[in-house]
Amino acid sequence: MAALLPRPTRTDAWLALVLLVLSAGSTLLVEWLDPVPTDRELWPWGWALVLGACLPLLWRTAFPRVVGLVSIVSATVYYPLGFPDGMVMLCTAVMLYTLVRWGHRVFGWTLGVGQFAAVNAYELLVSGGFRFEAVGMVAWVMLLLCTGEVVRWRQEYLRADRERALEAGRTKEEEVLRRASEERVRLARDVHDTVAHNISLINVQAGTALYLIETEPGRAAEALATIKQTSKDTLTELRGMLGVLRAVDEAAPRSPVPGLDRVGELAEGTRTAGLDVEVEVVGAPSHLPVSTDSAAYRTVQEALTNTVRHSGATAVRVRIEHGASALVVEVTDDGRGTVGPPVPGNGITGMRERAALVGGTVDAGPLEGGGFRVRARLPLGPAGPGQPDSIPPDVHGPSGADETRTP
Repeated sequence: MAALLPRPTRTDAWLALVLLVLSAGSTLLVEWLDPVPTDRELWPWGWALVLGACLPLLWRTAFPRVVGLVSIVSATVYYPLGFPDGMVMLCTAVMLYTLVRWGHRVFGWTLGVGQFAAVNAYELLVSGGFRFEAVGMVAWVMLLLCTGEVVRWRQEYLRADRERALEAGRTKEEEVLRRASEERVRLARDVHDTVAHNISLINVQAGTALYLIETEPGRAAEALATIKQTSKDTLTELRGMLGVLRAVDEAAPRSPVPGLDRVGELAEGTRTAGLDVEVEVVGAPSHLPVSTDSAAYRTVQEALTNTVRHSGATAVRVRIEHGASALVVEVTDDGRGTVGPPVPGNGITGMRERAALVGGTVDAGPLEGGGFRVRARLPLGPAGPGQPDSIPPDVHGPSGADETRTP
């Protein structure tokens, strides 16, 4: 039997010992100082009940309900049987508090109320009335139970507060990681847009220089000069992007995020590749959010890159329309459109992702009669009352949004 019981904790052992000493010592002291002739002899059943109330507390932590039931019943039976008054009721106090404090609320309240009802029912049957001490016993039981409830509530509040603090820390860490991931994706997209556009121009100009180096050295020199300037611009942009990845204590990047004010530079660089580029701006330019301005610029950049690399076009038209509630960017060329089944790529996928970040959309696909068109609609915010969006819906026919030309 002893092997089946867990070893008592140090706290439970000391608590059981102290309660046994107080209960036995107070009972002996009362019997010696104020003997009552009608009291029963303690030996053997009085001492058995005292031990039954105190010793089970050795396993208070392991079996709180069983210990509470045995200890409280023993202490409850002790007094009505007429044994000398002592401090055996302290075991009841400890177990009622323990049960409610550790979350066994219904069980604890049931034992407390049951003890009061049992003692007073016995008094009523034996003496025909209630003793004045019954009122004090009610107050005693209620004080114990309510104290246990208050302490339990306090501990639950502190535990919930600690959990909220831990959750806030985890949420903050996850938010930092999420923002870092989004920033890496944005940088990767910027690097792709910049490198793809400028390397495409360098490739075209290098081919032109090789072709003309013997027959027209002057034009070949112009192509090489364009390659030099384009590669320099590429390095400058890459240096600015990579500067974002510097350590916190280093200087921040000095170059601003590219926007629509640099579309002219894109058009000029594309013209050096032999394309006739026309830029049309409709509406009065307004102050754009940085994210919208950057998304519009990258859309034009990627569309021109695709035109140079894949279309075989001779002319391309860039149309930027400033509306009341949206900005529309459209790049149309007169090339051959798509050849064969559409191939998913990073270019137009990146355009769509950038547009989605600002709540916009991108359509891309071949046009009827030849050519290819990329159209991005980037909202600027809800239009005011009586001020509808001045940008008309897409009237250029099917967009073929799932057809891309970037490998």
